[in-house]
Amino acid sequence: MTAGIPSSRIDTSKPHPARVYDWLLGGKDNYPVDQEVAEKLPAEARANAARNRAFMHRASAWLAGQGVDQFLDIGTGIPTAPNLHQIVQAVTPGARVVYADNDPIVLRHAEALLVSRPEGATDYIHADVRQPDAILESAAELLDFGRPVALSLIALMHFLPDEQDPYGITRTLVEALPSGSHLVLSHGTADQHPELRRETESAYRKGAISLRMRTRAEVEPFFEGLELVAPGLVTAPEWYREEPAPVYERSGFYVGVARVP
Repeated sequence: MTAGIPSSRIDTSKPHPARVYDWLLGGKDNYPVDQEVAEKLPAEARANAARNRAFMHRASAWLAGQGVDQFLDIGTGIPTAPNLHQIVQAVTPGARVVYADNDPIVLRHAEALLVSRPEGATDYIHADVRQPDAILESAAELLDFGRPVALSLIALMHFLPDEQDPYGITRTLVEALPSGSHLVLSHGTADQHPELRRETESAYRKGAISLRMRTRAEVEPFFEGLELVAPGLVTAPEWYREEPAPVYERSGFYVGVARVP
């Protein structure tokens, strides 16, 4: 599928957040321009990326265990196994997953996102989160918005400056979800390491990538009107449910899972 019709041509002269993140996770689907940005980031960045992805795994598996069998993952990024559909279909084989991203290199690797279990289904939308209505329209071809859906916005909204209304975009997406759905969100912050903020923002700025790290008080409004699941809005290593607690380390991400009432 396509939505929002972002360009499908890979521009190797400009860095992209998905490819920078791929480098931080040890992937190889990135280019020198992406590596240049990533290498300017604080050394902590690689560990933060890993902690953030581990949160996504825990939250997705927990939701699947609660009976959620539909997932909409926006800002998917380059496939890094295990992907979200592999996590949730290991728990609920019939789960349906729709991925969306605006990076053409993710489109090129979409086949890795579409290897669903026979009982379930996956799809990929080449789209930009700034066109939420188009994403919702395309996602409805696979997902039933009359039943609960888990909306995943992982390490995405901090790339939207305030003037692009990230809160309004999130609200548009959430308002399309029925009661019993969930929002899973992680967001970059410098609250636990303010000394690294300038270095982090400078690295992205030199790559012409907008980055708006937010405080805890600024992340809270993303969950306005929703019921935060325990342990609430916390840092990435602090979010867990039945499994043993992860090792606590300072984190560059606030995370939360919230239910649509």
